[in-house]
Amino acid sequence: MTVRECLLFAARLKLPNSINIRERIESILEDLKLVKAAETMIGGPLVKGVSGGERKRTSIGVELITDPNLIFLDEPTTGLDSFTATSVIEVLWDLAAKGRTVISTIHQPNSETFDMFDKMMLMAQGKIIYFNKADKSENYFQSIGFSVPEFSNPADYYMKIMSIESFEVEESNEKG
Repeated sequence: MTVRECLLFAARLKLPNSINIRERIESILEDLKLVKAAETMIGGPLVKGVSGGERKRTSIGVELITDPNLIFLDEPTTGLDSFTATSVIEVLWDLAAKGRTVISTIHQPNSETFDMFDKMMLMAQGKIIYFNKADKSENYFQSIGFSVPEFSNPADYYMKIMSIESFEVEESNEKG
């Protein structure tokens, strides 16, 4: 099955007959930068197919077929190299810029990806430790004694301090 056929299959399952399916598919292919891969096989273990990034974007396209205003994504960059992960996030950023709300879980994004975040929620031990604009996070953490080291990726630093804090909380709970 090709990328286009995959989207066509999803459209036939999810859309009413009143929707122009071909137009919707072409729009999604364009939005997700899949036009060149449209006639490429998805592939699998025995058949060479699209790249990992194209596969992720095709999966996103299947969900976009109904033109939702709100998109939830769980780890859309998992298993992708840094360049491909950034390109997937760029596509999601473009979708958000067109008026969609995009909510995603991402563990340890690279610096370039981190800089594309609008709002960010950080959680540790099931509790929210930060929820605000991503570009305000460094000032916030500095104000509570956790300065991001110069030339460091803030996301990596936050993951590190959340792990340390989580470990210390867990350790104190075991003692108490």
